[in-house]
Amino acid sequence: MDDDVEQGLGRRERDILALERRGFTGPGAKERAIREELGLSPVRYYQLLNALLDDTRALAHDPVTVNRLRRVREARRAER
Repeated sequence: MDDDVEQGLGRRERDILALERRGFTGPGAKERAIREELGLSPVRYYQLLNALLDDTRALAHDPVTVNRLRRVREARRAER
């Protein structure tokens, strides 16, 4: 990985991508993790995540997760 690209991704952004890699069981488990582990409201979390999906640094850091989430986002947009 390119160190310049990797360096630009902050701790919070890396933590958001790490949380997205995890599987959550049961209703509310992910939202609880967002609040407890990241100290963010779910609304703010998803705003940051959406912006992160368009960030080339995020793609360089975790291409599998970012590409998966991009596909999900595009499928939802296509449904509208």
